Amino acid sequence: MIDFNNKGFFKLKQNTEYSERVTALLLDDEHVVDSYKSMRDGVVFTNKRIIAVNVQGLTGSKKDFTSLPYKNIVAYSIETSGTFDLDSELEVYFSALGKVRFEFTGRTAMVEISRLIAGHVLK
Repeated sequence: MIDFNNKGFFKLKQNTEYSERVTALLLDDEHVVDSYKSMRDGVVFTNKRIIAVNVQGLTGSKKDFTSLPYKNIVAYSIETSGTFDLDSELEVYFSALGKVRFEFTGRTAMVEISRLIAGHVLK
């Protein structure tokens, strides 16, 4: 399991590379909404869950995929980028898991991510 308490784990920028890497994990009625990549790791938002990808080892051939279903989210918060601070953040609180934090660089569609999560949490 990924150590989400390690603050340096994610510094994400929009990238389609990880949407291709998780295709085999998706259900028949599941599709990728957006994906982000850091230096080696990534996160994919689907219409059903968040998939965090942790690349391990020197060669990067070993990967840990953590599935975080929207149905287990009890609360979340977003911090959008500002004029001088271009980073944004997403904190998601899961029942039985606790807080998961993602940090994004550059212009990230935080409002769209918030709407995606709210669409599942507030049903």
